Amino acid sequence: MNTGATDQPHEPGWYEIRLQGRLDTRWSTWLDGMDITPGTDGTTILHGPVMDQSALHGLLARLRDIGMPLVSVARIDPDKPPHTTRSDTPTGE
Repeated sequence: MNTGATDQPHEPGWYEIRLQGRLDTRWSTWLDGMDITPGTDGTTILHGPVMDQSALHGLLARLRDIGMPLVSVARIDPDKPPHTTRSDTPTGE
């Protein structure tokens, strides 16, 4: 599968993982120090570096064990802020 990323799978990369439901920030340590941010749409966003594909699979297995439904996994540019949903974007009201 080609993700469009120029890095090789064995190299570190930054990921954004979106889960359905709320996950408290205290889980961050158990999830390899990923930043945990609540979305305004009832999701939780994990954001941070992952060492390689093996570490990513381990992280996903831990999320499976918690029982949180997985919405999306994306490799991202670390220099850009985490992706937000339309409901996360200020409307100017």
